[in-house]
Amino acid sequence: MSNSRDHGGRLDAAVDRFGGQRSDWLDLSTGINPVPYPVGETRAEAWTALPDQAAQTRLIDAARAFWNVPEQAEIVAAPGASALIAQMPRVFDGSRVAIPTPTYNEHAAAFRACGWEVSESAADLRVLVHPNNPDGRLWDAPTGACVIDESFCDVTPAASHVARAGRDGLVVLKSFGKFWGLAGLRLGFAVTSSAMAERLRDGLGPWAVSGPALDIGARALEDITWARETRVRLAADAARLNALMAKAGAGVVGGTDLFGLYDVGDAAAFQERLARAHIWSRIFPYSDRWVRLGLPASDAWPRLEAALA
Repeated sequence: MSNSRDHGGRLDAAVDRFGGQRSDWLDLSTGINPVPYPVGETRAEAWTALPDQAAQTRLIDAARAFWNVPEQAEIVAAPGASALIAQMPRVFDGSRVAIPTPTYNEHAAAFRACGWEVSESAADLRVLVHPNNPDGRLWDAPTGACVIDESFCDVTPAASHVARAGRDGLVVLKSFGKFWGLAGLRLGFAVTSSAMAERLRDGLGPWAVSGPALDIGARALEDITWARETRVRLAADAARLNALMAKAGAGVVGGTDLFGLYDVGDAAAFQERLARAHIWSRIFPYSDRWVRLGLPASDAWPRLEAALA
């Protein structure tokens, strides 16, 4: 595993290299829903006052209902799943963590920054990304101390391990930015035991989540119809992307209904080819063959089809 915190996004670097304006680009380097939840109006007090208890309670209640969180588990809201990932080395006891690769590299970076030994073998703690990023692998029910990052699991809710949350030593992480397409809102959740929840709250401090994020997050989690219709659309678009890439000669390696992972032979050349059409993709330091693509918005498919033709 690399110490480098290499992520998707970073569109500004692509613009600097290949030209154009940021608004000219189609960014497919992240696995974010391209049709975000409609945020609507937000209470004026959400912007001007410290977050109130009623808004926090509404968000937690909405999260509990949406994910069917068991009664014995508690939910901690945070300013993004990344804030919770950074807390994991601090709330677990131990010195060795097992993180199967390839996977989202922020977990390893967070543990290394806190002096933990990171490997793929037996350790004091395991971290599993479920579905895995970038290949979409699903993991069996965990045993022992474990962090399960379910940032992309809202497209496959039946696969979630939330029902097991509440037992000592298990933390399930949820991201709001991916499925609801509102990464800039910075909202994430940890579902865990009472003892672990207390540690997390102490680490995050008071008013960790902004007033607008509390309001918008609760409204979105309560909108079950939107979630159901979105899953149908994302599944159809993921199948369309796989077919388009297969037609272009790429091999489908894996993915979820929010992104696809493809074997294109020469990943750097493929990324540059798309970049010259102002389409940004994701390649990885551990593979010179893999490219990951997120889903285009409905009006952007012709651009991708033309670039791949």
